[in-house]
Amino acid sequence: MTAEAELNLPLTGQAVVDGLVQLLDLEAIEVNIFRGISPKVSLQRVFGGQVAGQALVAAGRTVDSDRQVHSLHSYFIRPGDPATPIVYTVERVRDGQSFSVRRVIAIQHGQPIFTLSASFQLPQDGIDHQVPMPSVPSPESLPTLAERYQGFAELEGIARLIPQAFDVRYVDDPPWVQRGLGPRENQPHRIWLRTGGSLPDDPLLHVCAVTFASDLNLLDSVLIHHGLAARLDPISMASLDHAMWFHRQFRADEWLLYTSESPSATGGRGLATGRFFSQDGRHVASVAQEGMIRLPNVTGQFG
Repeated sequence: MTAEAELNLPLTGQAVVDGLVQLLDLEAIEVNIFRGISPKVSLQRVFGGQVAGQALVAAGRTVDSDRQVHSLHSYFIRPGDPATPIVYTVERVRDGQSFSVRRVIAIQHGQPIFTLSASFQLPQDGIDHQVPMPSVPSPESLPTLAERYQGFAELEGIARLIPQAFDVRYVDDPPWVQRGLGPRENQPHRIWLRTGGSLPDDPLLHVCAVTFASDLNLLDSVLIHHGLAARLDPISMASLDHAMWFHRQFRADEWLLYTSESPSATGGRGLATGRFFSQDGRHVASVAQEGMIRLPNVTGQFG
């Protein structure tokens, strides 16, 4: 893929999933230097999950294929410009007998917009335990995202403009429905998700796809706690940092239960933590993120 290419993605189905694969297929422009572009959609800034997924691709392409990513820690520094290619520089911090560590800086207009550190490990045996998967309805029994949007004209309009690479099924009321019911305190936020079509077998691609998806709904667990909904309430939101741990292998084109909760919000920031489970009950990944969440003050200005 060249930097001059444009990603004009369809809205649903296998074609948009193929577009996601293309989005994550970075161009190698030098040793340890890669370039990625954004889809041609009407967004004011690059989606955080996109830059995190692309940065993880860059890191993974400098590591032997037998070493699998097991964790990442990242910071969002500046808003990304979707009209400008993103350059990813990779530092090969260490290659040990079992672990490899990489540090990635995403750059636009000569300034860093995002940093990521990732650790990769050779497969090894060891002790094994996990928390149990919650009991929830099957994804096929739940409404589609389009069905959930019905009756919310602003959200239906956005859905007609932004490609949906993931089939998302809300187990509980989504924020825009919960908003009319009031705060849902101390309750988890649960969705099923998978890509809307099949993916190639590359394990790193599946991890990067879930990294992309992990930023889609995570801060919703903060909003529902207060009966708020993005785009319907005057909220200023942005991801500040993002961390993930990958415990067991999975496929992003098979159903995953994504359950999250918010243990705290203060100072214009909200913390959310989450877990991914495969449909057969395996705990495959964990995630944590703090986001900026600001409401206008009495003068109508954001703090």
